[in-house]
Amino acid sequence: MVKILDTENSSFEDDFKALLTANRDTASDVSTVVKDIIGGVKARGDQALFDYTAKFDELELNADSMRVSEQETQAAINACEPETLEALKLSATRIHDFHIRHIPEDDNMTDEAGVTLGVRWNAVGSAGIYVPGGKAAYPSSVLMNAIPAVTAGVERIIMVVPCPGGVLNPLVLAAANIAGITEIYKIGGAQAIAALTYGTETIVGVDMIAGPGNAYVAEAKKQVFGTVGIDMIAGPSEILVVADNQNDPKWISMDLLSQAEHDEAAQSILITDDRDYAKEVMKAVDEHLETLPRAGIAKASWQNNGYVITVSNIYDAPALINQIAPEHLELALNGAPEFSTKIKNAGSIFIGRYTPEAIGDYIAGPNHVLPTSGSARFSSGLSVLNFMKRNTLIECSEQSLKLIGPPAMRLAEEEGLDAHKKSIGIRLKEEG
Repeated sequence: MVKILDTENSSFEDDFKALLTANRDTASDVSTVVKDIIGGVKARGDQALFDYTAKFDELELNADSMRVSEQETQAAINACEPETLEALKLSATRIHDFHIRHIPEDDNMTDEAGVTLGVRWNAVGSAGIYVPGGKAAYPSSVLMNAIPAVTAGVERIIMVVPCPGGVLNPLVLAAANIAGITEIYKIGGAQAIAALTYGTETIVGVDMIAGPGNAYVAEAKKQVFGTVGIDMIAGPSEILVVADNQNDPKWISMDLLSQAEHDEAAQSILITDDRDYAKEVMKAVDEHLETLPRAGIAKASWQNNGYVITVSNIYDAPALINQIAPEHLELALNGAPEFSTKIKNAGSIFIGRYTPEAIGDYIAGPNHVLPTSGSARFSSGLSVLNFMKRNTLIECSEQSLKLIGPPAMRLAEEEGLDAHKKSIGIRLKEEG
């Protein structure tokens, strides 16, 4: 059953610690299997991809059919409802318009010693976007992963998407088309991550991989990190809603269920300062569960991982929130903008009663690929920065080297690195 915590109870500290340390990722250890799959792709290239796809996705591929053709993409677009395509286009525009604002500027300065210092930003050369496949695929994830890469200026972006039984969601291909991706392959799982990393006869490897996936995909991303860059290792989704009793409990309960319906391992947490209101929200959750199509998943998530926390004062909540560091944080209360300034650790913050988390999943503009499992304490959501890198620039004149060279030589000497010292001193005629 959903767990109810009260900050006034003597057991609260222990109960809250249990919340913070709970492991909701119930996937078994797949590291050995993934290692073997990656090794197979490295050794056998395309043929390994064909074999794994036949085994796991029941789809026979060859070098020609592995890549999605222009005709397949166009047929998919034609199969989509015009109204849905327009919604995807609006979403794409808003995502681009938000993310382009965060492209960093190059910087250059000359300090008092006459040394010119700077930073130059460049996009990575290529990126791979992983998209979960099948009938339950999410075109919104295509846009959220691909558009920051496009906006950052990545020259080559390829997408991989599993096609179990030959079924591809038309909206996934339509979203890729809207994002400007034309190189798409019908492969998934750890084998797709390996192909993006090491390349095969058909697929040229990339510099950066982004996108969500199952336990095998997550483990593969862990294992290839260092050879390529990755966005993050995402865990089960989560939402924390802070609500006062001025909200309709049906609104808040549906917000909690909006994440619970993702996955049985997802987590929904309510924090409120009104115990009676908390009961109303819980009752509304039960009522909604009677009508939701994904009620089975949502109910398991809510009952196994859900929490209701009551506090004496709503302004006691930030201290708890910053420890939880939730992926999604809704602030449905009076003074929400001011309250939000107390929050340091959260993936994305939704401010006010009319800002449900779901608006951020689709069309608001900020990215919905966010840190989970408390990692918002030290990381951020996907952005253009994930697809960019910086070079630092240093330029000394003869005169400026004379000013800062001797202290550098002294430090090199202290560290016992004589060649370091002499590489400076030889230019200053001080080789000793």
